[in-house]
Parts: sequence; structure tokens; C-alpha cells
Amino acid sequence: MIKAIIGRKVGMTQIFAEDGKVIPVTVVEAGPCPVVQVKTEESDGYTALKLGFQKLGDEKKAEQKLNKPDFGQFKKAGVAACKVLKEVRLEKVDGYKVGDEVKADVFAAGDKVDVCGTSKGHGYTGVIKRWNQHRLKETHGVGPVHREPGSMGANSTPSRVFKHKNLAGQYGVERVTVQNLEVVKVDAARNAILIKGAIPGNRGAIVTISNSVKA
Repeated sequence: MIKAIIGRKVGMTQIFAEDGKVIPVTVVEAGPCPVVQVKTEESDGYTALKLGFQKLGDEKKAEQKLNKPDFGQFKKAGVAACKVLKEVRLEKVDGYKVGDEVKADVFAAGDKVDVCGTSKGHGYTGVIKRWNQHRLKETHGVGPVHREPGSMGANSTPSRVFKHKNLAGQYGVERVTVQNLEVVKVDAARNAILIKGAIPGNRGAIVTISNSVKA
């Protein structure tokens, strides 16, 4: 069964396995996620669930925080409004109906998952940090341009720099998926999933956890 849940990255820590090995893990606060809409082949042409995450409290606060289309969806479903509303694609949605809650225990220790989120922002960076290019030679006559990209345009033809060259610019803040990570532990009481290794984003970043497509 394809499973998915929305969560919030809490941070990284380490736990000890039974054999004494140290395992670096990322703690994710996963769910509870109320089902706001169930999409089926008959009505929408594909199967998916719209899930909410992080309840906003009273209706007045929710109306101020959300735009009208999102607020209307929660109101139509009769579900408490949430800060986050995301759609996750599933092969089958037979067991779900509007108002159900997807909780952390949908996953279990040993499951292989893909985690999708927004990577950290690094601001405006040069070509060495952004594209892993080499420095120029540290010899006389080269400086002071040791970290610049160097020559990249032809002389008279075409007398310009081609498009799509790897240049300096904004680095980070893009959608990233880390595949084939392992769920080490699930704490259903605390809505926590411990995933081996690092996942995209800063502390507090919203991530989507789903079954690994390459498991």
C-alpha cells in the first residue's frame, strides 16, 4: 500500500541500536493530518488525498491566515482549518474518507521512504559553492580573480556567452527529494517519526514523507 504523511522537521539527534551502534536520525513531527478531500479516478481522473497539517484553532483566526479557496475547502469538508494543505498521490484511496486522520503510525520501523521538502537557502553564491567549479591557478598574473568562473565567451563568433552557463546566483530554496531513507523508529504517542540520515530544509520546515519509489 502506498502511504504518505505531512510533517515538520524538528531537528537531528542520535539513538543507539540494540547492538550499540550509533544511528544519526532526523526527528519529524508527522501528523495528525485530517483528510480534506478524496480524489478518485471517476471524479478527478487520478487518485489522491488532500491532507491538512498544523491546526489553526478557532475559525476567525483561520479565516485571517488562509486565502478564501483553502478556507472554503476546509469549511466544505467540515474539518478544522490547518496551516498547511497538501495533495499526495496514492494508488488506492478506498480506505479513506473525508474527516479521517492520517497519523504517524501509518509507517513502521524498517520502512523505506522518500522525503520531499524545500532545501536551505544560501543566498547569492559564486560558482565554486553553487556549481562545485575549480579555482583558478594561484600563480602570478592570475589574481585577484582566483574564485571567478574564468573565460567562457568566444572571440568574434558568436561574441557572447551562451545561455544556461553555470554562473553565480541564488543557491538553495528549491524542491528536493531524498530517496530510500529508512524509518528507524515511530513514536505514535508523540506523533514522531525518526528517519535515518538527513532530510531537506531548516528546522521547522514542512516535509512530505511517502513510500520509496525505489525500495
